[in-house]
Amino acid sequence: MTDYQLAFKPAIGLYGQHDPSAVLFNDGTPVFGVEEERYTRDKHATDMFPERAIRACLDNRNLSLSDLNRILLPYDPQLRREIASHYVTDAIRSPGIGRKLSALEQTLVTQVRSQFVPTRQIENRLELIGSPVPPIETIPHHRCHAASAFHPSGFDEGIVLTVDAKGEYDSTVVWRGNEDGLTRAYTYEHPNSLGLFFAVVTEFLGYRMFNGEGKVMGLAPYGEDNPEIEGVLRGLIDTGADYDVTELTKRWGTGHGIETLEDAFGRPRNETPGEFDQWEKDLAYTAQKLLEETVVDIAETAVDQLGTANVALAGGVALNCKLNKRVRESPHVDDVFVQPVANDAGLALGAGWTGQPPSAVDRQTDVYLGPQYETEEIRSTLETNKLEYGEPDDIERYVAERLADGDLVGWFQGRMEMGPRALGARSILADPRTAESRDRVNRFVKHREEWRPFAPSMLESAAEEYLIDGSSAPFMIDAYDIRPERTDELEAVLHPADNSTRPQTVREDQHPRYHRLISEFADITGVPIVLNTSFNDHAEPIVRTPTQAIKDFYGMGLDVLVLEDFVVKKDVTKTDRRSELALRSGGAPNPV
Repeated sequence: MTDYQLAFKPAIGLYGQHDPSAVLFNDGTPVFGVEEERYTRDKHATDMFPERAIRACLDNRNLSLSDLNRILLPYDPQLRREIASHYVTDAIRSPGIGRKLSALEQTLVTQVRSQFVPTRQIENRLELIGSPVPPIETIPHHRCHAASAFHPSGFDEGIVLTVDAKGEYDSTVVWRGNEDGLTRAYTYEHPNSLGLFFAVVTEFLGYRMFNGEGKVMGLAPYGEDNPEIEGVLRGLIDTGADYDVTELTKRWGTGHGIETLEDAFGRPRNETPGEFDQWEKDLAYTAQKLLEETVVDIAETAVDQLGTANVALAGGVALNCKLNKRVRESPHVDDVFVQPVANDAGLALGAGWTGQPPSAVDRQTDVYLGPQYETEEIRSTLETNKLEYGEPDDIERYVAERLADGDLVGWFQGRMEMGPRALGARSILADPRTAESRDRVNRFVKHREEWRPFAPSMLESAAEEYLIDGSSAPFMIDAYDIRPERTDELEAVLHPADNSTRPQTVREDQHPRYHRLISEFADITGVPIVLNTSFNDHAEPIVRTPTQAIKDFYGMGLDVLVLEDFVVKKDVTKTDRRSELALRSGGAPNPV
């Protein structure tokens, strides 16, 4: 009998605030997974129940809720009792009697709900999808993060670091992983949270927590050592394996931490996100430096104490690719695996893997778990919307030629990626060789800050040729330095401040059509690399459907849209109509 399990991460009530997702497992293997934001079109789907993602999982195998053997929740509300005393103390310290009573009431209500009705809210929501509701199992948040990193790592043994803002009561956990599973070795309890520390800095610099941390990481290389800033931060926090950041994080959220930084630095938070003076760049540089220093020391200490030099990482902080680079480069570390869906959306993957021995899980090499669209469905969409389209005999060669000529291409192929990085299924592609290419994508396509860098997709066979210590890196979640003799070829995909890059390496078995496209581009230009960024406009989720791709194509400065076997172009000319594309006339190319 087929064993179907559904793991999902809500973003309601006790279960967190952001990145809800769902993953369907068939006999222990994930067969479909997607984030709720891809359906709501609201980035991070904050405070939402993943109803659409759950329905998509069920629809993928024509299942109803009653066909599932059980449901897995990557959070155990009853563990919140571990930090009840902290919330009571924090409530008592709140200024004003009204705020004290309100905070105490909210704390007590939350604790009662977590103890006595931990899953009733979930059951109520699931009953709207179907009944009866299968048995629900709750699994601790950080254990799910840990399983999501260790089980698919391919390691026989290793240490696992799970680092985020907060689980039920924990913020950073060191685990020992082996063939028997995971053992918790050391726990850093909330509010001693590296995720919240970096969120405080993120909001001080004008961005939003849980959304702008990657921008601060990208800003950091534009800064430099600033002894004054570093002295103030080190006066507020302790770094290293015995870190303590609670002076900034003692209260949930970032308000207290921002006020503390404003007082310590004698200047207000940035009110113009995206615009920075040198001092603010130096603050980003220093915060990134202290974060790296701390996590690397935690990893090295764990390696020495636990006697294994393999390291796996997950949790929202593990999306920091510069941090991952520092861990990988540590002389104490032999090998590193980072879960590509390291944020809370990846908890559903970990929940499904926790009940299995790690050896039963295949090494993860891709994240193409989302929906795909058949050729005739796409053709129907194009013709319904009266769009001219073509079907090149060799679509990879055609697109490679357009990229080499400087065109910006929307690329929609196969199953959608799960996770925050586009990996050749829902991507925007460009020529990687010139700064002009980078600037055009930032200004006219992504509509974002022009100082932000882009990443490359490269043939895995070329990794050693272009990357220092280059190796397989299929998830665009680790940073590398480019070999100096190759930087002139890759100006569009280098960080302008330090010549680092965040690559995706591609093998034919991972994505055959994407591999062929890059190979054709290499044949034309001699460079086996393309610029790859996610197919979405500024502040929106990655596109999921052909209709969304078409809408963005006409709202962005793209030249060509490729939907599976079809090509749509802007400003079709008479010459184009006589070209090898043999365009089918269906009317003027109007937005959907």
